[in-house]
Amino acid sequence: MGNTNKAQPLGTQTLGAQVPGAQASGPAAGQAAPVGPAPAGTGPGEAASAGTAAADAGARPSLSPSRAGDFLTCPLLYRFRVIDRLPEPPSAVAARGTLVHAVLERLFDEPSARRTPETARAMLEPQWERLIAEEPDLAGLFSDDEERSAWLAGASDMLDRYFTLEDPTRLEPRHREHAVEAVLESGLLLRGYIDRMDVRADGEIRIVDYKTGTAPREEFEARALFQMKFYAVVLWLTQQRVPRLLQLMYLGNGEIVRYAPDESDLRATVRKIEALWRAIERARATGDWRHRQSRLCEWCAHQSICPAFGGTPPPLPELPAAPAAVRPAGATMPAQANASSPAPPPPASPSAPSPAELSPPGIPAQPAAPDEVAAPPASR
Repeated sequence: MGNTNKAQPLGTQTLGAQVPGAQASGPAAGQAAPVGPAPAGTGPGEAASAGTAAADAGARPSLSPSRAGDFLTCPLLYRFRVIDRLPEPPSAVAARGTLVHAVLERLFDEPSARRTPETARAMLEPQWERLIAEEPDLAGLFSDDEERSAWLAGASDMLDRYFTLEDPTRLEPRHREHAVEAVLESGLLLRGYIDRMDVRADGEIRIVDYKTGTAPREEFEARALFQMKFYAVVLWLTQQRVPRLLQLMYLGNGEIVRYAPDESDLRATVRKIEALWRAIERARATGDWRHRQSRLCEWCAHQSICPAFGGTPPPLPELPAAPAAVRPAGATMPAQANASSPAPPPPASPSAPSPAELSPPGIPAQPAAPDEVAAPPASR
């Protein structure tokens, strides 16, 4: 699809292998993010700082990849999670994603020689107990010990699969669970959490994201790559360097998707984000949060109040005035030889655009995998 074949044949241990002083970063480094119910659909770390449209007066408007994905999937889902902030029950799929991410983050706290499958498997039980202590509702996910053991075995299989994809003894990541943010020229704050960032001695960057689902078909890869390009845009704006490689590691079936972005990719991604934010602002101003039915509805926790299932959404909460997007001084994209084409004007209709309307050339519109959008937090 698109430019996926531009990925360069870098060895999986090339980036990050020469960087000393590895550290976990972002809020509560060394601690897994909560997997509680709201807002749902958020990756580890993002739950603590939703990265959503700012709801509090005076806050800068902001957007994360998870919330952008919500709106593209279904504007009403975005409303339920961001505007109404409706709780969603935890799920076994989501909790397993959080657990696997927590183990892989802590694996790099171990000395290189101890980063083995045995060490990773030994972390499962204590990390699960820690998660239950932080979120007691998780204890009710399983009806008996047999069901719980089978679920843990599935998490163990994912960890074993990770070791078939790369050798962590040869890696020293610069960051793990790394909070990143940048402000666009429009004043929109982009924020999110990167699972892992590897930096080579010459400064080349690799962004790594762990997915606990299976790799999508090629025509559906664009959704996951949009998330990675979102992160790449933030690093490009803050470090004035285009990341060398974006790497998605699918632990559900042991596949890797690699993509080498260029500056034109990131400029197109900025235009897409800006168009998406204009659509969100129109929906907020008009109160027109339309549902969009798809196969993902099967996993949605809000069916009882969705018009697609005969339900009625609750009244919109009274919201403060939308925060103004203050254009920050000096927040400009890196210069290029040829000026890029201007962003298209917003559509005249107040209704939410379809994914196709917001997809730049080479990025087809498509639904996301269920474990990336419809499941509760950390289901990546």
